[in-house]
Amino acid sequence: MRRRNKAIKVKAKRQSAETTLKGKLEITRSGRGFVLVEGLEEDVLVNPEDIKNAMNGDIVRVKVISGYDNRLKGRITEVVQRKRVEFMGKFEMSKGFGFVLGDRERGVPDIYVPVENFNGAKNGEMVVARMLHWEKDDKRPVGTIVSILKIENVADNAMKEIILEHGFPLDFSDEAMESAGRLPDAITKEDLYKRKDIRNYLTFTIDPEDAKDFDDAISFRKLKNGNYEIGVHIADVSHFVTHGNALDDEAYQKATSVYLPDRVVPMLPEHISNVLCSLRPDEDKLTFSAIFQLNEKAEVKQYWLGKTIIRSKRRFTYEEVQEIIESGKGDHAEAILAVNHISQTLRKCRFDEGAINFRSTEVRFKLDEQGSPVGIELKESKEAHQLIEEMMLLANKTVATHVSKVKVNNKSIPFPYRIHDTPDEEKLLPFIAFANKFGYKFDISSAETIAESFNKLLKDTQGRPEEGVLSELGIRTMAKAKYTAVNVGHYGLGFEYYCHFTSPIRRYPDVIVHRILLEVLEDRVSVDKKMEEKCKHCSNMERQAMEAERDANKYKQVQYMQQFIGDEFDAIISGVSRFGFWAETLDHLCEGMVSITSLSEFDSFQHSDSDYALIGMKTHKRFTMGDKVRIKVVAANLEKRHIDFEWVNDGK
Repeated sequence: MRRRNKAIKVKAKRQSAETTLKGKLEITRSGRGFVLVEGLEEDVLVNPEDIKNAMNGDIVRVKVISGYDNRLKGRITEVVQRKRVEFMGKFEMSKGFGFVLGDRERGVPDIYVPVENFNGAKNGEMVVARMLHWEKDDKRPVGTIVSILKIENVADNAMKEIILEHGFPLDFSDEAMESAGRLPDAITKEDLYKRKDIRNYLTFTIDPEDAKDFDDAISFRKLKNGNYEIGVHIADVSHFVTHGNALDDEAYQKATSVYLPDRVVPMLPEHISNVLCSLRPDEDKLTFSAIFQLNEKAEVKQYWLGKTIIRSKRRFTYEEVQEIIESGKGDHAEAILAVNHISQTLRKCRFDEGAINFRSTEVRFKLDEQGSPVGIELKESKEAHQLIEEMMLLANKTVATHVSKVKVNNKSIPFPYRIHDTPDEEKLLPFIAFANKFGYKFDISSAETIAESFNKLLKDTQGRPEEGVLSELGIRTMAKAKYTAVNVGHYGLGFEYYCHFTSPIRRYPDVIVHRILLEVLEDRVSVDKKMEEKCKHCSNMERQAMEAERDANKYKQVQYMQQFIGDEFDAIISGVSRFGFWAETLDHLCEGMVSITSLSEFDSFQHSDSDYALIGMKTHKRFTMGDKVRIKVVAANLEKRHIDFEWVNDGK
């Protein structure tokens, strides 16, 4: 890989006057830009005057204009794709036109709004404007007002700004809503054609208590031969959202739903998510299914993939199912217990065969009616959650494996695999050295032995003081999962083939998988030459959604901690840098920073990369990731989404 990167870099320099590259633009606070080009070791520097009408996060074409000195330089020639087209700002009116004032610090320009695009907005109001076009030679983009905001609802506006910041629109376009509105609610005879009718099978859903979109269901039958038939039934979104219309185009651009503490930004309009496709009890629903015959050892004896019609008999919450698992009693207890036995057996086999058992606890805010945080709750993964997880994993793996065997002209067909590569050596070796200091050894002779070593470490550290830090650092060594047409397997799950099939209401790759699987089953496979481009887009939007979720959670943390200014709490060091260390309070699981400046009155501290620590030059006092410390809350800045702590010197 490095040799290939070097070749690309040399080629770019030799052809500097003619080479045009495509990449993602990142603009620094100084105004300079850097275009990140895949396969190129070095970013292309773009001076402010050569950025033209491109903005931070845009996909652009950059012409290399210099490359014979120490770095590649270029100028933007085209914006291929905007990261975002909607912006929040104050509206200022003039005669016949107006401006939505941009955020200069973040590189957002003022947007020119002609009078016909005011749409009822008045001078001084906070609005959301959509960019319509921005010609290369124009100083400002032209836009239209799409919504007017309430100035007094600061927290609500902050959430909306986070959504826009990461490239997600606040509302669906009129065209998309019109497409959704034309979809028929009734199931016709034509809809049932070629579908397996399993409405008489025992079928149920298991979801969080506050869920509205039930996109998966489980069916259960005990067969005469003693085996179990378990069906995984997924909302047939692709039946309603057809390729190429406005609704589909908008779903693709979003690529995912976004889950913030106080709201969901859905990939599809609510009528589709919560009504047409939601597998609500006592309603006939169209589904795409994977139906398995398994024995007591959870060995798959045969499977069937295809379109179905189901009728859920019961809507369970996770808490209800957990109670049935623990007590052995309740509605459809026999089926629940049998499916749970299969799922736990599958889970054990998965870990025995090399999957990595990272444990995680979901943190959620308790919110009042205004959306303000009033408390924290932890969502622990129990057997009820694992029941659904293992069934979904089995379906995803089976679909990917099935499609992988299909060839066109002796070549595998383009398909959005969900892959997870082996750990990066540069991240893995420092982690291993750190784990060794606690007495934990790693065998790095193969990918399989690395996974075994990780699992042994996670098992051996359970309940020990170093459990949190080693688990967190272990996760950070892992490669990021992504979508790609080039399959390398899923290292974390231990699967050779894997995809996302089970959540098409909230993930666009699942919609693509449904369409391709139907083509395979009907023996009419087409070759999508843009599959890798679609995979990259979906992976990018997934990252944007995760970053939006992190930013929103951070805002709620800051909002919540404002009431504790001046108070002291016990905390765990969650990260260390040369600027100071981050700590997470044990009571609230809210993270803030203790700056190196605030520590200077005690000692001069140096950052040790290998020890994940700050070390005092005189006192040799150490602040190491995972250490317990006492902190004082000194500031909580909502605008910057930042909490400042001070270390409380307890003399230890």
